Amino acid sequence: MDVMNKLAILADAAKYDVSCSSSGSRRTNEPGGIGNACSAGICHTWTDDGRCVSLLKLLLTNDCVYDCAYCVNRRSNDRPRATFTPREVADLTINFYRRNYIEGLFLSSGVLRSPDDTMIHLIRTVAILRNEYRFNGYVHAKAIPGASPELIDLLGRLADRMSVNIELPTERSLSLLAPQKTKEGIFKPMRFIHGRIEERAAEKRKEENGERRLALRAPRFAPAGQTTQLIIGATPETDLGILRLSEALYGKFGLKRVYYSAYLPVNEGRNLPALAAAPPLLREHRLYQADWLLRFYGFAAEEIAGESAPSLDEALDPKTAWALRNMHFFPVDVNRADYERILRIPGVGVRSAKRIVVARRARRLRHEDLKRLGVVMKRAEHFLTCDGRAEGKVVLSLERLRRFLAGKPAVQQLRLPFDPI
Repeated sequence: MDVMNKLAILADAAKYDVSCSSSGSRRTNEPGGIGNACSAGICHTWTDDGRCVSLLKLLLTNDCVYDCAYCVNRRSNDRPRATFTPREVADLTINFYRRNYIEGLFLSSGVLRSPDDTMIHLIRTVAILRNEYRFNGYVHAKAIPGASPELIDLLGRLADRMSVNIELPTERSLSLLAPQKTKEGIFKPMRFIHGRIEERAAEKRKEENGERRLALRAPRFAPAGQTTQLIIGATPETDLGILRLSEALYGKFGLKRVYYSAYLPVNEGRNLPALAAAPPLLREHRLYQADWLLRFYGFAAEEIAGESAPSLDEALDPKTAWALRNMHFFPVDVNRADYERILRIPGVGVRSAKRIVVARRARRLRHEDLKRLGVVMKRAEHFLTCDGRAEGKVVLSLERLRRFLAGKPAVQQLRLPFDPI
């Protein structure tokens, strides 16, 4: 099979893996080299600074020894199989980069023969790029669960970011749909990668403090950190259970991102959703919003979804849904409240909260100032005041306010001062 036919098969097979954006790598170009993985990062869509960037995203092989029920590349599926050689992937990456098609490489793989054998192929691929082509661009490589720590260490020294996909949220789901995988088999490489990243960070702090000499500098290891992916909707876990898992992953393993992938039915099975079932895309979207609250807004998983209502409200974003359940917390006076309290107002993001804290040092803020600072007043006006004064607006009962914020028409009441009832 020629390289282009392999590319068509293995690029298509890689589309189900969504954990492919980056952040935090500062691998810069060196004399005689090509490429640059800057701190702004490579992602599959839009970066924070507005750039649309691309990367070559493919599998080394879709010929897998595992038979995971949810996976399109499972061993028992009758589909075209292909395997790249390390040289072919390296040559494709460099040729595409020189033509300005891509800015980096996202490389994953099925398990070919064994985890160690697959890792050796991944290492050889990235080693050719780094050592022979002197490619300094962004590389995200998958670590294979069950591989030797020594091989994971070698790959981490070559890649900018690594990831180990959990895929299914619980051990019970793994036993049902992926019996060849275990929870500990997945967490062990994640734990190892986190430990190596922490070791490198500690060494770097010593270097900056002058405690170690340049000759003793620790090798760079996955400077952009690690990520993972969870499949949503293939198994019956609640949103609360998924958020608790994500919260633990951020806390214990220092993950940069947890990615959520709505399950697209591709196989038949008694433990799987029907092939005609629609992927839960709205649920995926709400989980991403809830994940943002965990990472940047100081929320705990139990605040976002509780035992009495373990599923996220699909009609409202999670922050607004929390606010409506906790109206005793409001209104928040933006001229007097601390940053953490302002951050919990629906319609106020991290940037606008910081702008409010800075701007109010110069003068007292009014409602008209907040919109210029980036506040989405359509939502926020129901939950804030300026020096105890609310902007004249329609005051709604809790149920009507919920309908209004969900985009459904609400019956207007009299224009009264803010009263959270």
